[in-house]
Amino acid sequence: MAKDMKTYIDEAESALLHTYNRYQVVLERGDGVYLYDMNGKRYLDFVAGIAVFALGYGNKEYNDALKEQIDKIIHTSNYYYNIPAVEAAKKLKEVSGMDRVFFTNSGAEAMEGAIKAARKYAYNKDGRTDHEIIAMNHSFHGRTMGALAVTGNPHYREAFEPLIGNIRFADLNDLDSVKAQITDRTCAIIFETVQGEGGIYPATKEFMEGVRAICDERDILMILDEVQCGMGRTGYMYAWQKYGVKPDIMTTAKALGCGVPVGAFLLNEKTGSSSLAAGDHGTTYGGNPLACAAVCKVFELFEKEHILEHVKEVSAYLEEKLNALAGECEDIKCRRGAGLMQGLEFNKPVGGIITKAMDEGLILINAGSNIIRFVPPLVIKKQDVDDMIAILQKCL
Repeated sequence: MAKDMKTYIDEAESALLHTYNRYQVVLERGDGVYLYDMNGKRYLDFVAGIAVFALGYGNKEYNDALKEQIDKIIHTSNYYYNIPAVEAAKKLKEVSGMDRVFFTNSGAEAMEGAIKAARKYAYNKDGRTDHEIIAMNHSFHGRTMGALAVTGNPHYREAFEPLIGNIRFADLNDLDSVKAQITDRTCAIIFETVQGEGGIYPATKEFMEGVRAICDERDILMILDEVQCGMGRTGYMYAWQKYGVKPDIMTTAKALGCGVPVGAFLLNEKTGSSSLAAGDHGTTYGGNPLACAAVCKVFELFEKEHILEHVKEVSAYLEEKLNALAGECEDIKCRRGAGLMQGLEFNKPVGGIITKAMDEGLILINAGSNIIRFVPPLVIKKQDVDDMIAILQKCL
């Protein structure tokens, strides 16, 4: 006898560790920018698996590339070379302008590697082990112990302390607050180029340039977290490229594999040649042939389908429509964001609106209790924006 959706939900609640308050739906398949549940109901997806499925669902070229690699080899470990990893690393270097790549399985793992690289770089300079890192309030870098330590939300951290030590917090876009935290032990300054979970706050050009100048003057490493805002989401392959302010270390994940779990941290030559060495860091699955075949195909399709140009065009239309909606709804305080990473801030909690939108066939996600976040597949069209706005207006 076939199981219904409620049965699967009940079984999940009895088998899975309850660390998510999930929406009461079992998603079964996707097509383009739509998802379908077990009952065949269609949902317009403006979440993309939290900024992951950039190319939309059911892209035949992407799927075929994975099937082809599965028939060749899926995993070998990092004791050996594999062709997809080499090709993916070359492409990552090309699009980012960075020099060294380490593949991981997630954004949090990429952040762990970035932190280790920064501390090893500083250790190699003076042999000290008391170096400090400056992170930003309201930031989010992941749930592992190192990534959590530099996440600027005390609520996420308090139950798991003590975390790694010597972390100081400043405020995004407040250069004076950064300067106030610098000591002779500071080895790195880390922030998201566009804060995601913290409320969709883009870093300003002045802040980026100011931090870069401080780092250059004091030989401090600038680390940019591009896990959510990277991979074309702002109309640039990486959000920092709009400002021309290049980091020493950068993290990337989410849309890097468009659904296959893969991340990476990238280093410039100065950092890469003077930090992590053989035996300092490792991963069993990271950079395996299947994940890197996905990365290779993603970059190929980004170029073939002119994703960056498309994002710039459709995101301008999305901003226009969200601005109009904010102007006509007294509950909306403002819109902010960059490219196809947008947020509407409300003067009240948005959970009820998101639930109602799902009932109406629209998938949305929050960023904090009072912000609706819009991170759709990068292939959405203007008509999809119109359809989303129509449903959201109904829910409001």
